[in-house]
Amino acid sequence: MAAAAAAAAVGGPQQSQPELPAPGLALDKAATAAHLKAALSRPDNRAGAEELQALLERVLSAERPLAAAAGGEEAAAAGGGGGPGAAEEEALEWCKCLLAGGGGYDEFCAAVRAYDPAALCGLVWTANFVAYRCRTCGISPCMSLCAECFHQGDHTGHDFNMFRSQAGGACDCGDSNVMRESGFCKRHQIKSSSNIPCVPKDLLMMSEFVLPRFIFCLIQYLREGYNEPADVPSEKDLNKVLQLLEPQISFLEDLTKMGGAMRSVLTQVLTNQQNYKDLTSGPGENACAKKSHEKYLIALKSSGLTYPEDKLVYGIQEPSAGPSTLAVQGFAGATGTLGQVDSSDEEDQDGNQGLGKRKRVKLSSGTKADQSIMDVLKHKSFLEELLFWTIKYEFPQKMVTFLLNMLPDQEYKVAFTKTFVQHYAFIMKTLKKSHESDTMSNRIVHISVQLFSNEELARQVTEECQLLDIMVTVLLYMMESCLIKSELQDEENSLHVVVNCGEALLKNNTYWPLVSDFINILSHQSVAKRFLEDHGLLVTWMNFVSFFQGMNLNKRELNEHVEFESQTYYAAFAAELEACAQPMWGLLSHCKIRETQEYTRNVVRYCLEALQDWFDAINFVDEPAPNQVTFHLPLHRYYAMFLSKAVKCQELDLDSVLPDQEMLMKLMIHPLQIQASLAEIHSNMWVRNGLQIKGQAMTYVQSHFCNSMIDPDIYLLQVCASRLDPDYFISSVFERFKVVDLLTMASQHQNTVLDAEHERSMLEGALTFLVILLSLRLHLAEVWDQEFDPVMVILRTVYRRDVQSAMDRYTAFLKQSGKFPGNPWPPYKKRTSLHPSYKGLMRLLHCKTLHIVLFTLLYKILMDHQNLSEHVLCMVLYLIELGLENSAEDESDEETSVGGPERCHDSWFPGSNLVSNMRHFINYVRVRVPETAPEVKRDSPASTSSDSLGSLQSSRRPKVLQRENSGTAQVFSLVAERRKKFQEIINRSSSEANQVVRPKTSSKWSAPGSAPQLTTAILEIKESILSLLIKLHHKLSGKQNSYYPPWLDDIEILIQPEIPKYSHGDGITAVERILLKAALQSRMNKRIIEEICRKVTPPVPPKKITAAEKKTLDKEERRQKARERQQKLLAEFASRQKSFMETAMDVDSPENDIPMEITTAEPQVSEAVYDCVICGQSGPSSEDRPTGLVVLLQASSVLGQCRDNVEPKKLPITEEEQIYPWDTCAAVHDVRLSLLQRYFKDSSCLLAVSIGWEGGVYVQTCGHTLHIDCHKSYMESLRNDQVLQGFSVDKGEFTCPLCRQFANSVLPCYPGSNVENNLWQRPCNKSMQDLIKEVEELQGRPGAFPVSISSETNLSKEMESVMKDIKNTTQKKYRDYSKTPGSPDNDFLFMYSVARTNLELELIHRGGNLCSGGASTAGKRSCLNQLFHVLALHMRLYSIDSEYNPWKKLTQLVEDMNSQLGNEEQQPEVPILYHDVTSLLLIQILMMPQPLHKEHFTCIVKVLFTLLYTQALAALSVKCSEEDRSAWKHMGTLKKNICDAEKSYEVLLSFVISELSKGKLYHEEGSQECSMISPIAWSPESMEKYLQEFCLPFLRITSLLQHHLFGEDLPSCQEEEEFSVLSSCLGLLPTFYQTEHPFISASCLDWPVPAFDIITQWCFEIKSFTERHAEQGKALLIQESRWKLPHLLQLPENYNTIFQYYHRKTCSVCTKVPKDPAVCLVCGTFVCLKGLCCKQQSYCECVLHSQNCGAGTGIFLLINASVIIIIRGHRFCLWGSVYLDAHGEEDRDLRRGKPLYICKERYKVLEQQWISHTFDHINKRWGPHYNGL
Repeated sequence: MAAAAAAAAVGGPQQSQPELPAPGLALDKAATAAHLKAALSRPDNRAGAEELQALLERVLSAERPLAAAAGGEEAAAAGGGGGPGAAEEEALEWCKCLLAGGGGYDEFCAAVRAYDPAALCGLVWTANFVAYRCRTCGISPCMSLCAECFHQGDHTGHDFNMFRSQAGGACDCGDSNVMRESGFCKRHQIKSSSNIPCVPKDLLMMSEFVLPRFIFCLIQYLREGYNEPADVPSEKDLNKVLQLLEPQISFLEDLTKMGGAMRSVLTQVLTNQQNYKDLTSGPGENACAKKSHEKYLIALKSSGLTYPEDKLVYGIQEPSAGPSTLAVQGFAGATGTLGQVDSSDEEDQDGNQGLGKRKRVKLSSGTKADQSIMDVLKHKSFLEELLFWTIKYEFPQKMVTFLLNMLPDQEYKVAFTKTFVQHYAFIMKTLKKSHESDTMSNRIVHISVQLFSNEELARQVTEECQLLDIMVTVLLYMMESCLIKSELQDEENSLHVVVNCGEALLKNNTYWPLVSDFINILSHQSVAKRFLEDHGLLVTWMNFVSFFQGMNLNKRELNEHVEFESQTYYAAFAAELEACAQPMWGLLSHCKIRETQEYTRNVVRYCLEALQDWFDAINFVDEPAPNQVTFHLPLHRYYAMFLSKAVKCQELDLDSVLPDQEMLMKLMIHPLQIQASLAEIHSNMWVRNGLQIKGQAMTYVQSHFCNSMIDPDIYLLQVCASRLDPDYFISSVFERFKVVDLLTMASQHQNTVLDAEHERSMLEGALTFLVILLSLRLHLAEVWDQEFDPVMVILRTVYRRDVQSAMDRYTAFLKQSGKFPGNPWPPYKKRTSLHPSYKGLMRLLHCKTLHIVLFTLLYKILMDHQNLSEHVLCMVLYLIELGLENSAEDESDEETSVGGPERCHDSWFPGSNLVSNMRHFINYVRVRVPETAPEVKRDSPASTSSDSLGSLQSSRRPKVLQRENSGTAQVFSLVAERRKKFQEIINRSSSEANQVVRPKTSSKWSAPGSAPQLTTAILEIKESILSLLIKLHHKLSGKQNSYYPPWLDDIEILIQPEIPKYSHGDGITAVERILLKAALQSRMNKRIIEEICRKVTPPVPPKKITAAEKKTLDKEERRQKARERQQKLLAEFASRQKSFMETAMDVDSPENDIPMEITTAEPQVSEAVYDCVICGQSGPSSEDRPTGLVVLLQASSVLGQCRDNVEPKKLPITEEEQIYPWDTCAAVHDVRLSLLQRYFKDSSCLLAVSIGWEGGVYVQTCGHTLHIDCHKSYMESLRNDQVLQGFSVDKGEFTCPLCRQFANSVLPCYPGSNVENNLWQRPCNKSMQDLIKEVEELQGRPGAFPVSISSETNLSKEMESVMKDIKNTTQKKYRDYSKTPGSPDNDFLFMYSVARTNLELELIHRGGNLCSGGASTAGKRSCLNQLFHVLALHMRLYSIDSEYNPWKKLTQLVEDMNSQLGNEEQQPEVPILYHDVTSLLLIQILMMPQPLHKEHFTCIVKVLFTLLYTQALAALSVKCSEEDRSAWKHMGTLKKNICDAEKSYEVLLSFVISELSKGKLYHEEGSQECSMISPIAWSPESMEKYLQEFCLPFLRITSLLQHHLFGEDLPSCQEEEEFSVLSSCLGLLPTFYQTEHPFISASCLDWPVPAFDIITQWCFEIKSFTERHAEQGKALLIQESRWKLPHLLQLPENYNTIFQYYHRKTCSVCTKVPKDPAVCLVCGTFVCLKGLCCKQQSYCECVLHSQNCGAGTGIFLLINASVIIIIRGHRFCLWGSVYLDAHGEEDRDLRRGKPLYICKERYKVLEQQWISHTFDHINKRWGPHYNGL
């Protein structure tokens, strides 16, 4: 239509078009346009303007399309057309004509394009487009480039990545605000504005008149089409309107593509306020316009927006142009609307009433201003109203693209950005209500990322339009709609509200576009600076963050398992990461230098205020509510991260930004609660909450979240610990982890808050946490280091098993490098020194509470108390070592306790320095124990020292013990200690806090009923930490007095302590290292260690045990023993399994190369014995109960992929490169067979070749046998078992019951001996002639089988069924080659070809030759012997027509040669020289009765070798030139009379040449030099080499066959002697040949009849054929037998080259660009994965291709994912990727988009699996593809 109009406009011939009212109208259009243009060009153009107005009014009347849409009634407007679409077409035609001013529209477009000054690319793309981002060139993190600009720029060595656009975007090339100019591409580097001429005025004059009208018309359409229904308009209605407007919007989009000149006209039209005013408020009398304006006002109102002059009636007044877009001052009804907004929000929430009462939060900033942000909209230009409707219609793609295409125009960009900001609140409201929030989100971001990535623009809008206020307020409003009351801490009285993670808003991430915009603008320094300086904004933002503080609260289920596992935690983690953490990181990136201290102070100040408010709101005092945890503390994390930045980068004094002690105590509680809960979750204490709680614990430490979650938490705890009283902190930790009661020296205790089974793992958790807290340096000092750091591993791993595997790798490394042979402990790493601000942290290591804990635990471990593990010991030693590393230098050895006896924990330790406390002896300890405990019975000595950590009641016991005796240690309660400290701190910090006495909290810990009956006992200890360590050394090493101080022998050790021998090792090493460090730090310690070692330590006496305790101990011991027994059994089972696997799957050991494990004692026993892996019985295979081999049958085309070319095939990566399959083995054999079938008798052709190069059946076995009846019942049980994975029992698939290898059939074992050694040990002395006769007779004898076919035995039935399986394995087309379908010749050909396929494949697995010899891998698990029996049985059912048995032709001379040729009408037989000799070999052998005698085998080989050699000579004669031929012919005739003439290749060659030259074989040359002629001169050496190479493939296959049939070993040899070794091994060389003179292949010949006669006979057949078809005759003689090994295609080094070529390539079948393109790595075919477009009979293209190319096996590279997928039959699996990034990682689905490089090792593994057919065994994750790939 457009083209016709354009043609008409230039005055072309005009056909009458039905939808146009009059035939000549197009001409009229052009004429009218030209006339109007002339009129408007005059200086006084008022008349022309009015005329144009009238015309446009008529043409663009807005009533038409919507009337048509409403009821389709004909609209009687000017030019009203036929269908509803006709009128719009007509209007567009008019517009085009008018714009062109009477000329042709296409010419007009070209003319405008010539004036395009744009230096920006600005290409707009939609979702799924592949673009690039280069961080080196980008100024904004959102910078992106289209592929073309990226590849045309130079980004080598840059940090770039490719990405698939989620929301769409635009190319920034040429925009220096967003990227550095060095990264611009060649096209956009030139500043083009200089040389572009000025636009002539009259070119765009008409556009300036027509376009405002056109756009107004569009806006009217949009107004008309929008019906504000009671509920949200259905998408259907909106889409209907948008479909009608498609042509108009496309027209505008085309205009934008005309370049800069047209864009600036459009910008003028869109932003001109006068135009808008005139057109929208002009004609009051026009009913249509009035109606549309009313609709517009209704739409505004229904959106919760007010028009500033709302109070006036709809009599349209001119809106007064207020100075500010946010007309705050002109906004009267602020308070009125507040109520209205609230109520509408409440209605939104109707659906979710079960979510608790919603509580509105008053905003602290001025409500009026916010209200105006939220509710006022006033449109002053087309652009503003156009955006309004774009939002109302939920961002239609076409509109978005149009608005974005305009962005290269700078003036438009600014105007549009301001408009966008002005509509921001409205966007949020529409987004919340949208059904398609995902699509809409993408489209919003598509726009906003273009606007806000530009720092200059963002700054301008921030200053002029209050962008930051708007964004923060809009986010706050958005979240307010889904708040619920927080249940953290004080459920009843909590005033805190949090977001409800179950709401759609959070669940669907609806907020992300707004948050992502906010993050984007915070990336600009100037904007972030304003934010950090604005106190009001910070307050509002902290308010916003506090909505997430404590969300998604978990309450531990104590009784029932939770019924419904909520998955809200996904939403919660995503919300904290995106809405809180990302903006925080954005802000932190601008606080890097000293000058920014003020910002940090601001954030910290408002953060602390928000935290204080939060503590007040949840009524928090000092103890967290039990059994509750939230992983979300964004306020804590903000505070922590800004503190860290302040110290690290801004040189702020930490104490100046820290609160008072009380606040610090509160701050540490919740992060500590999370750490304790992590331990509880890993101890399975939360198991009743379902799997999701584990999910939360994992996500919290997972790599994407840890920087924003666990790291800040640990850092905050480190800060608190460095400033709080260390005793208080340590006791808090043990109390939070609920292990206080465990820390007693008594052998029994009662824990009131923890079950015994969880005690051990919770204790491990508490100690591990302390180790992490004290040794992690992420925020405290320098970090990251090359060595293995177990602490970091524990912190970062999601699963505990990952820690173990890291340790396993460490162990393996130590063993390999010879550093430590045993099982090492995690290595202790020396930590970097702390930043001075955090020195206080080390006081934790030097506080008595910790020393008491360490002492107690060492004692308990030494005494073997229950619930202690090696891990506990490891952590205890780690803490002691940390303390020694970080002891204060200045403290003297004899340190006095600072605060007198009051501060001393009774007589536990004198001071707080670990170095001196280590040697302090503790004599007696008073403990509180249950009355049943053994300690109770003892009398206490006069001077007691007493102490029990953790008896809860002890705090109330009056202290009556005399203190003067220095040897007594008091009962010490951690909890009481903590309370006391807390009270002290509170008293210090505020006097009114004194009233806070808390009976409530303490009762929580020991409820009156639960207090056990405790009594006091006194233990005699008499140990110090040092003595305990030395005893521990004895215990670990299992020897008395094993520790000997090393410095006594070598004093050097004290001077130079960093000794490598101590750095890696187990517990013994750790103890030695600690003792050495202790001795180094103090002379006293050194002396005491020596003293302790001098005293011979007696073994610890066994304690007396009461009956009651014995009972419990026995129980525990029995449990422990049972556990150990179970472990032992499992270990034994595992090792058995391993050793079995090693023997069964053995690959290397050369002995025992018989396919089965034969349990024969003496060699003469001929019966082979088999073990059935199901019933376990052993015995021979019998006819009634046959045994079978577990086999996998699969069709294979690997052989067909062999090529005779060494040059590897490459994957095509340009249009020029193509892969032609002509040179593959399969193609060559196909051509040969069809050539034979053209000229010769069909049945004879099918005996002259082998098939199976494509779709041949390969049989492989795991080597295990089973009774066939056992197998059947096994299959039945599998069929009933429904939990099958990956295989189909109905197709006969199963896994071997023993080794679980995949299989699908059972190959019956033939009764009798496995290897016929007894048959060929007699030396053979029969003559060649006798043997030839015997062979002939045996072949003629029908079914000479011990198993007679007539009697149906089980064995024969099985043989038949397995033959059926073999046939069904491959497709019909791969076994039917006969011209008469279903002829028996087909089956005959198929059967011997199966044998051929298996032999050829085995040869390939051995590397293509037999030089390595031995019974290599394949021999061990070969099933060729059994397969031969099955094939032979079936082959003998078909007798070859005895008049044509090739054997006769090979061994007898015929009297009358001519009778052989067949008469004219009947096609002749295939000449024997055209036969494939290897096929003949298999036919001869399979036609013999089995078992075959070795002598017959050798006879057949000898006869066939003569034919093969003759073929080689014939081929050689064809290959050489005429001169060469005559020379040889002459030379040979001279030697013909020597005695060994029959064994001289020269004589034979000359004879062959003379015989063949009788026909026309050599004639055809001359003009067309035959392509096969090689111009090289033939020397005797090169001829000999050619003859040997021609014969070698036959010799290799024959040797393999002999090896399998008779069990003979294959000798190994050098490559050059392979021929002679194999020929002697096959008995072709009479005695082993003398090697002095060079070996000659002809010496292997042994002619059954006179050579010259038989050669004459063979050549005669060819002569008669070549007389008619010389060319074909020649081609058939030259058989290419030197195939190279098969390979997959060679892939390019860099993945990008593949991706760029294929991801946009169109499919050759459907000519579309596939959604999931894939390429076959075997043949390079490009296919659509899962594409319905290329589906044929319910098979998708990949599956179809896998059948055609690989007979059911396909290897495809998925272009968009970089992974390889394997299709095997009806199953498929993901194999992984062969392309890795610089770190050796895969990038599945190209998510990271970093450059990927080929990993040659992986590709080799893939190729190996393909060639060896082991995909099924090696890859475990298979699934059915249902033909849908």
